[in-house]
Amino acid sequence: MNWHIQQHITIHQFRVDSISNSSVLQVGSSGSIRSLSQLYNSGGFKGPAPQLGEESPLSLVPLPNPA
Repeated sequence: MNWHIQQHITIHQFRVDSISNSSVLQVGSSGSIRSLSQLYNSGGFKGPAPQLGEESPLSLVPLPNPA
């Protein structure tokens, strides 16, 4: 069975409070959504990343205030 769906979607404001590794965000229709999880170590790291703290030399990227 074949379905043909036409949609017109207008979004004036879209807010996402939280998203995680296993989240699915869908706007509109989808024939099927299949789960897929892949983990890559493209940097060749051999241990966990160091914890960020006040003494960390890394600077955090400021994000805009959603309000």
